Amino acid sequence: MAALRAALLTRALTKGKPPGISNIILGTRAASGPSKDTLPGPYPRTPAEMAAAAKKYNMTLEDYKPYPDDGMGYGDYPMLPERSQQERDPWTQWDHPDLRRNWGEPIHWDFDMYIRNRVDTSPSPVEWRKMRNQLLGFVGFMLLMFGLGEMFPCYQPVAPKQYPYSELYLERGGDPEKEPEPVKHYEI
Repeated sequence: MAALRAALLTRALTKGKPPGISNIILGTRAASGPSKDTLPGPYPRTPAEMAAAAKKYNMTLEDYKPYPDDGMGYGDYPMLPERSQQERDPWTQWDHPDLRRNWGEPIHWDFDMYIRNRVDTSPSPVEWRKMRNQLLGFVGFMLLMFGLGEMFPCYQPVAPKQYPYSELYLERGGDPEKEPEPVKHYEI
């Protein structure tokens, strides 16, 4: 049925011309984006409007609290707690396990900020003071080692380069009439 409507709309827009790509695109709609039901409505002023908005977002009236009407355009959208998906229980049987959310559950206004590979709002397992002290201790130790390294340099011992044939005596311009001095690279 939808395909028939799209074809009729395309035919009406082209007015008998053969359909080109631009005419076909005019006859289709985007399949992405929020539906009209999920877009925020006007800010609720009366208790009846509050109850209708709470029902729209599948929430109880006690849990529903809209964003303040400060001109930012949130409308009747519910103000949800700022908790990341990482903080939610991983062992619950979610309808969308990768997003850790259920069908019909309202999502946070800044949903893209609180997904699992972005901001993690779960409490830190180690307190900040302890982490700071460990970092400062590590940086202090590394600075100490760097300073001691300047005073007591460490390097790989290197022996002089060894060449075959009596240290390349002839190749380095030695006299072929004379016998080269023997060179020992080891001690017995």
